[in-house]
Amino acid sequence: MLDTVIQINEAVNDFVWGTLGLVLLLGTGLICTLITNCFQITRLRHWWKKTFRIADNEGRIINDAGALSQVRTFCTALCATIGTGNIAGVATAICVGGPGAVLWMWVAAVLGMMVKYSENLLGHYYRRRNSEGAWSGGPMYYLQDGLGSIKHCRKLGRFLGIIFCIFTVLASFGIGNMGQINKITINFQSTFLSGIQTGMFLGAPKANWVIGIVLMSAVAVIILGGFRRLAAVSEKLIPFMSAAYIIGCIVMILLNITQLPQVFASIFRFAFGPAAIAGGAAGTALQTALNTIKNGCKRGIFSNEAGLGSSVMVHSNSCLREPVRQGMWGIAEVFLDTIVICTMTAIVVLSSGYIDLNTGLVKDGVNDATLVAKAFGNILGRPGEWFVVLMITLFAFTTVMGWSYYGAKVTEYLLGVTFARIYRLVFIALIVFGAIMESNLAWDISDTFNGLMMIPNLIGVLVQIPLIIKLTRNYIERRILKHEIEPMLSYDPDIQKDAARAVSRGIN
Repeated sequence: MLDTVIQINEAVNDFVWGTLGLVLLLGTGLICTLITNCFQITRLRHWWKKTFRIADNEGRIINDAGALSQVRTFCTALCATIGTGNIAGVATAICVGGPGAVLWMWVAAVLGMMVKYSENLLGHYYRRRNSEGAWSGGPMYYLQDGLGSIKHCRKLGRFLGIIFCIFTVLASFGIGNMGQINKITINFQSTFLSGIQTGMFLGAPKANWVIGIVLMSAVAVIILGGFRRLAAVSEKLIPFMSAAYIIGCIVMILLNITQLPQVFASIFRFAFGPAAIAGGAAGTALQTALNTIKNGCKRGIFSNEAGLGSSVMVHSNSCLREPVRQGMWGIAEVFLDTIVICTMTAIVVLSSGYIDLNTGLVKDGVNDATLVAKAFGNILGRPGEWFVVLMITLFAFTTVMGWSYYGAKVTEYLLGVTFARIYRLVFIALIVFGAIMESNLAWDISDTFNGLMMIPNLIGVLVQIPLIIKLTRNYIERRILKHEIEPMLSYDPDIQKDAARAVSRGIN
């Protein structure tokens, strides 16, 4: 029975995260890029000015009692986006796909910017207030009210919205909770408790129980305090841990600065698997090239979550009235996560000496699980390895925080606000199990559900390409070209009227 479950899961996972799934995702990114005239590139100065440039002033202003400021929304969304994929995921891509995987990670990020832009734009356009007066938005709403508004598609839209929510709840318990906690526990044990016998309790090391209880308590204090407490912690924690990791990477890069020309040369040289071509094995060359492309794109997607529709649920809480403005924060999210942080990790790894830049192969005695820690430790000694463990712990912990919100919002959609509170209690209780469990099957299944979220979400995005075009053009004509036309801000006439009134008064 267990073997059957494993086989079915592997088949579904291979489809979702295989060639067809990646083509669907990258194809959506390419379409969204083309229909907006390469917005992430041609309007780079504009979206940069409306995101990173306002982080210290306008971005902290709250002009809606039921919403969060732009910066706080952004930091909360980054909670789940910036995770272990930024460290371990990049190392895996390089170990499996070679240095060339980094180029394809960049390609996935550039296209993913417009997928995230489109998700946020639609999420903002179809959001509404819940029974507590807070904003609720996400793929389930633009599937229900967007796809559902098309003739003969009402039931289909509702159905896809429901299965998206079910996949999200299941993924939140695994990838968003127990998997991250398990990663923290393993890293903490291997770094600080190696060789120390702490005894057993109910079949698991006592140290694991202690770690699990401590993490459960910390998460409970945050998420039981409500979304605003989670957002407040995110606003403090995300900038700190991101800056700390970036500074650590910069130090490592400066210490290995003579390697930079060879590092970037290897990224482009191995992007299409030329080592295999040079060997004269055409079949091997093609397989190597496909493997490089697949792993680079896959790890980029794992890291920034573009296409999953997850962070839309947070972005929908922004005090902004303009859907396009919130879409631009999605571009900024992918840029910081992948173009900045993942690239930093990749350069550190490739300049560490543990990757042979002539062959693209990992040297003996190192694997994807230890590569980044070894890279830091090779220069900074044990403190370097401790630094990596601390960063992985913080990245994993914030991922748990972010996914607790995603699971609560989809539970609210399915069953109501009261059941969302019950969900949080269950989510907290499962943290301890994440610390003591050893089986990988639960994580593999959760990984599959994580990918399955992508399918209904991308259907919702693709069928509303005309709306994405209209909203983007409407914004550009009003905000950039300064034409006097009626703004498009919400699907709901009442929300549209209130938002338009606020925009006319100069309130974003």
